Amino acid sequence: MINKYAAGAMMCVAGLAITASVQAQTTLRLSTYVNETDIRYEGFKKFAELAEQKTSGRVKVQIFPSATLHGWSEGVDAVLGGVSDISWIPADKRLACYRVTSLYPALVDLEKQIEMDAKYADLIRAEAANAGLVPLINSNYSYDQEWWFKGPIEDISKLDGKLVRSIGPLVSMMIETWGGKPVFIAPKEVYQSAERGVVDGINMGVATYSSWKLWGVMPYMVNSTLFYGNIIYMINKKKFDSLSADDQKALMAAATESEVWLKPRYENWVNEQVGNAVMKGGGAAVSLSKDKRQSLVGEIQKKWNPTVKADCGDALSAKVLSLFSEYAE
Repeated sequence: MINKYAAGAMMCVAGLAITASVQAQTTLRLSTYVNETDIRYEGFKKFAELAEQKTSGRVKVQIFPSATLHGWSEGVDAVLGGVSDISWIPADKRLACYRVTSLYPALVDLEKQIEMDAKYADLIRAEAANAGLVPLINSNYSYDQEWWFKGPIEDISKLDGKLVRSIGPLVSMMIETWGGKPVFIAPKEVYQSAERGVVDGINMGVATYSSWKLWGVMPYMVNSTLFYGNIIYMINKKKFDSLSADDQKALMAAATESEVWLKPRYENWVNEQVGNAVMKGGGAAVSLSKDKRQSLVGEIQKKWNPTVKADCGDALSAKVLSLFSEYAE
């Protein structure tokens, strides 16, 4: 017979186990290259807040800004290796279709960007799963991926040997098509490269450009709006699969809600950065006409689409290209 003291001790242990189970938490380490002055950092904070709310505290998100956990090109290895649980995923060869379509030459309807991003993420979901990843947060930079130079440039399609910072294979091809020479430089190193004359021009998002205070070293902006851009933040699939079905659903919902919350703030902040730079005399912004933009995009699409078909395969490439067409400006 179990005496009352032993029974009481067993009940106490059982109670502690139940309490521990109820209070069990998962902490997800989110790595981003944006710094704390960037409006997108506020978007990640909103995502963390929503994730904790929607999971009743079972899932917490810890944010690491300014590429403190890993470099620009190391997102897949960082997530798979446990350095981070969630990270931006660059143009990695292990994600062949994503690599050539997450940045694509297109004039897109920005009013429907959230909807388009979700459909794009669904199209590359199987490829991501095969690499051990799950698309989570769509980081839209279609709105602000632009070009900067030290002084006025008459025609962006005539770069005449200029060295221009590139972020990936598509941008490199564009620069070469226009007679320039692409140079890869990580975001944190762009300021020094521009200041020292390592590059003559820069391709970058306005938000990142402004956060790294680059207007002072390369102030002439060509506002061309030539891209669909979605560098997706993905989560380690094993980590995601370890969550309950309810918490998985909650995390996805938190991601979408944070995107919706951020979009108008992001666009307003980008506009303010450009406006402030121009008004203070530290910068200048020139916009291309829609006809010029369509001409540039059409030329690049003809050269880039065979790469999309080769790397995505016939079926998936057709779906991706159809999506870009469906959401054209």
